[in-house]
Formats: sequence, structure tokens, C-alpha cells
Amino acid sequence: MTMFEPQDPEFLADPYPAFDALRAVGEVHDHPGLGMAVAVSHSACSAVLRHRGLGRVWSDVKPVEQFAAVNLLHRNSLLESEPPKHTRLRRLIAGAFARGHVERLRPWVAELAGRLVDGLAEKIEAGDSADLLVEVAGPLPVEVIAELLGVPGPDRALLQPWSNAIVKLYEYGLPPQTREAAERAAAEFVAYLRELIALRRRQPGSDLVSDLVAETDTDGARLTEDELVATAVLLLMAGHEASVNVVGNGVLALMRHRDQWQRLVEDPALLPTAVEELIRFDSPLQLFERTAATEVEIAGHVVKPGEKIAALLGAAARDPLVFDSPGTLDVGRSPNAHLGFGAGIHYCVGAPLARLEIGATLSALTRRLPTAQLAETPARRAEFVIRGLRSLHLTS
Repeated sequence: MTMFEPQDPEFLADPYPAFDALRAVGEVHDHPGLGMAVAVSHSACSAVLRHRGLGRVWSDVKPVEQFAAVNLLHRNSLLESEPPKHTRLRRLIAGAFARGHVERLRPWVAELAGRLVDGLAEKIEAGDSADLLVEVAGPLPVEVIAELLGVPGPDRALLQPWSNAIVKLYEYGLPPQTREAAERAAAEFVAYLRELIALRRRQPGSDLVSDLVAETDTDGARLTEDELVATAVLLLMAGHEASVNVVGNGVLALMRHRDQWQRLVEDPALLPTAVEELIRFDSPLQLFERTAATEVEIAGHVVKPGEKIAALLGAAARDPLVFDSPGTLDVGRSPNAHLGFGAGIHYCVGAPLARLEIGATLSALTRRLPTAQLAETPARRAEFVIRGLRSLHLTS
């Protein structure tokens, strides 16, 4: 069976036929280029995400002395930890989130999305086209995470470049300069957050950082400062990348499926199911890897201790055994058992916030720009794991 090449532009433009071909042969395959097995069915991917014999095992970027900040962030990250550490971290982080932050931000996010889309519309009216990613999809999640964390307004422009540089470490076959740029960004971000945390210890506010500083569990445990820093960085990276790429990939899909765009324009009640469908249809996170702690069998494929296996989330989302007409975009699709936010203990803690951001953006776009259309063929990013666009110019 021919394996896909993650750097192949034709594959990156549309990976789903390759996934369909693999799934037709079997649920799990060895991928020599990635150095691990890949699961391509919904059932196998779900098993990879949920099996307690599989876990996230962080290996420090080497040489260790040159990547101190990157390694600090990942050693202390909820994403890269397993029980019992993961259990403690998630309980504390979820406890802080449970203090009503998503509901607190709901009207503010709706207002922000409306304002950004107004700016996009004005630029379209003045110059014929404008980039949705630059004007709306990129800045909105950064502003939301900054508001959530209590980052002062003048400092918010720092966040997106830091996130963009650090998140590239999740790709494969990186050149040295990309790794070095990630470390510089991580070091700057860590230093900034230490100052912010110190300020919130002295002057607590209504933001999530203040609540994370104050949160204790039933055993009296708290997050360490390194864990606080890693949590803030993870929220920015995961929150920004998920939201911007769902909006970019999703609006592109809607522009290419005009009947579904028109359904949304005419019936705003479809927004909640549309959000889930856009996450499913062109997943912003394509691969999530796990490492076997003990011998594990997934769909008949044995993963030995120390070996890796990845869930290909985009492949799971097109499995015809779970989704009727999986290659069809249907903004009213229900139920929708996509794995876009993960599953099991690593289910995305920020999923409610991501849904809020995406829904607010779609709502503002359909109201303000009901006749929006593509101004040109969009440019896609050259990465596989995190799937997104470099630009998406719209006109009206």
C-alpha cells in the first residue's frame, strides 16, 4: 500500500482521498516515513485516544541546554502528561475554568467578532477583497485568549507571533532554524508570563490566570509556577490554532458549497451544528500521537512498549461507517461524532471556548456578508499535522 508523503503539496491540498484508500485496505498501517503506525478508521482512532496503555511521552528536544524553554513548557503541559500528574493538572485547570469564564466572555466575544467582521466588510467595500485570516480569524482567538488570561491590551500583539513559532514543533522533519525560532519564542513567552503571574499574585483580577493561581483541589494541591506558565501557553497555542484553522478551513468549504452557506445565511439556528460540521469536514488537527507503555492491540495491530501510534483525525472524520456521505458538507448534520477535540482524558479542556469563538465568527459573517465569495484560490500552509490556510481573500 502506498503511504502518503506529509510534505507532498498534492496531498496537503486534499489528504482525504489518500485516507480513504488506506481505510479501504485496513484500519491501521505502518508509516515508515513518520516512524509509527497510523490509525485511519473512526473506531481505531477512538481506541488510540482512549486506550490507557497508550500515553503522551514527551522526549526533550536536544541538545537540552539549547531548548530549555521549549522543554519546560512541554514537561509541565497538560497535553504532554499522563496520570497521576495529568489527573491533578486537569482537575485544577478545569476547576479554574468552571468559574464561569466562557459565559463571562460570551457577549464580549460576540461584540468582538461583529467588530472584526465589520472591519473586513469595510475593507472589501473599499478595495474589492480582504483576507479573512488577517482581519478576523487570526486576531479573534488571540484577543479572546488574551482577555481570558488578563493580558493587558498593549501586550496582546506579542502573543500570535510567539504561538505561531512554538506550534511548529509539532510538525516533522523541521530545519534547525525553525526549532531555534521556537525556542526564542518560548523563552520570551515564559519570561513574560512569569511577570504576569507575579502581578496576579499581588493584584488578583477576574481573569483565568488569577483563578489558576488561586485554585486548589481537595488535597490542597496547587499548580506550580512552571505549570501555570505551561497552561497559559497551551491555551494560547491550542486555542488560537484550533479556532483560526476551523474558521479558515470551514469558510473555504462553505464558499465552495454555496448551498450550505445559503442555509446558514437563511437559518441562524443551524450555527451550533455548523460549527461541529466544519470541525469534522476539514480537521484543523490531523494527527495526534501516542506511545505504548505496555503492549497494546488496536484493530488487530500490535503496538509494542515504546512504539508510537497516531490517530489521523481527518481520516476518522471521513469514515463512512460513522458518517453518512462523509465527503458531503452538511451544516445540519446531527449526530456528529467527530474526534476534532480529542477523546478520553485528553479531550480538549478549551472546547467550549473554541465553539463560542467559531460560532460568533460564523454568525457575524453570515449577517454582515451574506453574499461573500472567494476572491481568489487560497494559499494553504505547508504543514500536515496542523492543517490551515496562509490566506483566504473574500469579496462580496
